[in-house]
Amino acid sequence: MGKKHDIDVLRGRVRGNVLTSSDDNYDNVRRVWNGMIDRRPEFIVQCTGAADVISAVNFARENELLVAVRGGGHSFPGFSVCDGGLMIDLLPMKGIRVDPSGKRVRAEPGLTWGEFDAETQTFGLATTGGMISHTGIAGLTLGGGFGWLCRKHGLTIDSLLSVDLVTADGNLLHASAQENDDLFWGLRGGGGNFGVVSSFEYRLHSLSSVIGGLILYPLPQARQVLRGFRDFAASAPDDLVTVVAFLTAPDGQPAVGVFPGYSGEPGKAEQCIQPLRNLGTPIMEQLGPMPYPALQKMFEAVAVPQRRYYMRSNFMDEISDATIDIFAESFAGVPSPFTAIVIVTLGGAVARVAPDATAFSHRDALYTMSISGSWTMPEDDKVNIDWLKDLWARLGPHLAARVYVNELADEGAARVREAYGEATYSRLVTLKRKYDPGNLFRLNQNIPPTD
Repeated sequence: MGKKHDIDVLRGRVRGNVLTSSDDNYDNVRRVWNGMIDRRPEFIVQCTGAADVISAVNFARENELLVAVRGGGHSFPGFSVCDGGLMIDLLPMKGIRVDPSGKRVRAEPGLTWGEFDAETQTFGLATTGGMISHTGIAGLTLGGGFGWLCRKHGLTIDSLLSVDLVTADGNLLHASAQENDDLFWGLRGGGGNFGVVSSFEYRLHSLSSVIGGLILYPLPQARQVLRGFRDFAASAPDDLVTVVAFLTAPDGQPAVGVFPGYSGEPGKAEQCIQPLRNLGTPIMEQLGPMPYPALQKMFEAVAVPQRRYYMRSNFMDEISDATIDIFAESFAGVPSPFTAIVIVTLGGAVARVAPDATAFSHRDALYTMSISGSWTMPEDDKVNIDWLKDLWARLGPHLAARVYVNELADEGAARVREAYGEATYSRLVTLKRKYDPGNLFRLNQNIPPTD
């Protein structure tokens, strides 16, 4: 069967557009968030609904094509797009329906968190979502999902009620605590290993305005600031999620930013946040009430689409003096003003869920830390990657072997196991064997069907 006949068959099966390299919009659609990724799929199916997803999955399986699934396209290793093969593009699927009285929402996988929040916030409702508004809801949810509300309401998956999923054999399954509960367990943290989600159902929580912003300290105060922050975080209330970031200040100097996000009673906010103002001598402060969607956009400047990204991440059980020294020393020589080291507080409601209740097992981690190397020009690849690799090598002896799957680069099978722990990984292998024995969905942080 020749390629021309193949695409005619595919186009006859779907309502959405089917693109090849000869189509004008092909380059725009294959482009993803990380500007270092430049891959060219043979076919792109722009799905309009579950029927299109089923047809695309069946076509890929029948023709033994590599499958890439694109939601928001934020997979920084580039799993959202492939060379050759078929890209299942979910971006056109942006349906969302809020049930305000029931505090539930049904949402399609092409939505970004900004689009999701715009709809739910109309009714004064929200659920834990990503800290970058143009991140897709699908990938973040399937990996676990932390954000500004996680200490109060848990991870995104802790508010996930059900999922509709297209499996490798082209079936559409409904997964919840009552139906296909084994699959529902695995989808809450196991990533895209088991199929293509066509619909998510979430529990929503009452939320309107929050209190947040930035307190900026000069880099020479980094050791003092992080040690004080470490002590503060140990007893912070669940209403507060705090992010500490090494970043470049508006004046071009390396600095340390403290970003509080408070979602509790407004009258208690000042007392809660005040200690963060006293960690050192701030050089800038912008704090106050804001709409929740504005808080969700606080980090847009360090996640601009189409910059070049190289990243490493790990959970942290503590912020030790040794790691603080390494961060401060390394960031003094950071080669790009767009690079950031970000530490997010976890705990609270995240830790109150049993580690085997979902496929996200690292419930007791106190922080997640990511180093986001970012720059604009290809000729600067080496200096930026070398800087990050050197920093990562210095940190290695001080880090436990566990990592958040959504912040895992393409680092090999052993590292994927570290994202789950051996007991959870073994359960996921069993699920993979049941729902995708041929490993059709392998362009991800892959869990092969054989252990």
